[in-house]
Amino acid sequence: MSILEGTVALVTGASSGIGHATARTLAADGAAVALVARRGDRLAALAQQITDAGGRALAVEADITDRSQARDAVARTVAELGRLDILVNNAGVMLLGPIEDAPIDEWDRMIDLNLTALLSMTEAALPHLLAAAESEPRRVADLINISSTAGRQVKRGSGVYNLTKHGVGAFSESFRQEFSRRHLRVGVVEPGAVDTELRDHLRPEIRDLQAQRLSTMEPLQAEDIADAIRYIVTRPRHQTVNEILLRPTEQDD
Repeated sequence: MSILEGTVALVTGASSGIGHATARTLAADGAAVALVARRGDRLAALAQQITDAGGRALAVEADITDRSQARDAVARTVAELGRLDILVNNAGVMLLGPIEDAPIDEWDRMIDLNLTALLSMTEAALPHLLAAAESEPRRVADLINISSTAGRQVKRGSGVYNLTKHGVGAFSESFRQEFSRRHLRVGVVEPGAVDTELRDHLRPEIRDLQAQRLSTMEPLQAEDIADAIRYIVTRPRHQTVNEILLRPTEQDD
């Protein structure tokens, strides 16, 4: 029997990068996976890959910065897959650059997706996660929040991104204290430089600087982060991994 057989996971930002890799990893371990993102065509293709490999997947096209769509995504997951044991709040955006003269819409986008959407998904999922924590097959449930090294250290040129990722860590620790006795675990994953589409959203001059930085190291891959998430959610019921910080070996900041 696969280690996550009989469970259901919901992964946001599942159309690419870390979310895509995480969905495939959890499905390979036996979880039925709800795939949530805005790009429906990519979700459909991923769902087909998982199904072809013998797994179960549900593609849910949604913009989770809209609270009603976030709630509907959770409701549809539970209605069609039967329950919810694992929520991976992966969707996020990294829009770096100086605070002075920054496009204010970039700040809004980061707050809306990195913080508000994460809170909306967590609020909607909470009763279902608590129910799963009281039932077989695991009698434990998991909330995984994807943060960043930016949630630990502050750098110039990433003020609002730092704000959002520090907020993820603060919320997660308070969540841990509130729900630990109810076997609802929370794990925060803080990746360093990862080779994903995040950089594609940067302004050209900022993207060039980031490309130069990455050219000096071998970055992490999305599968590396998925492996860390798998490690957290497959721990025995009495054990919680609250935080994993991982960087490329050559990253020195």
